Amino acid sequence: MSGVAVVSRQRLSDLGGAGGAGGGAGGGGGDELKHSDGPWLQAAGGAESLHTLLGPVRTELETAHEGVVTGTVGLEALAELGAVRESWQRRIEAARSECGSLAGKLRAVARAQGVTNETVKSSFARVASRAGGQ
Repeated sequence: MSGVAVVSRQRLSDLGGAGGAGGGAGGGGGDELKHSDGPWLQAAGGAESLHTLLGPVRTELETAHEGVVTGTVGLEALAELGAVRESWQRRIEAARSECGSLAGKLRAVARAQGVTNETVKSSFARVASRAGGQ
């Protein structure tokens, strides 16, 4: 998911370079790098959903293991089962934490790219206006 697409190509002549009289930035044929924050925000929403869905899993896992202890006292498998359960609990919490953190980071990327797009756009507008004024 890149969130970036090249919409059209602007010829050198449209900027007043070789072979043309100079069009400028106002025309519809400009080389515009368009950023859509949609994919980034969609991914952030997915990460938040996973964070939410993983919330009750630890409790559900503990509840599922409550009856296992009864009737298995003294079996070595019980110790192994406990170790496996603890391992899964750590993994679930790590995944949940990562998803929560990732959502914010993905939104930050969308904001940063939006700012970068505006900066680049204004830089090209200055170049185009200089080229058109010659």
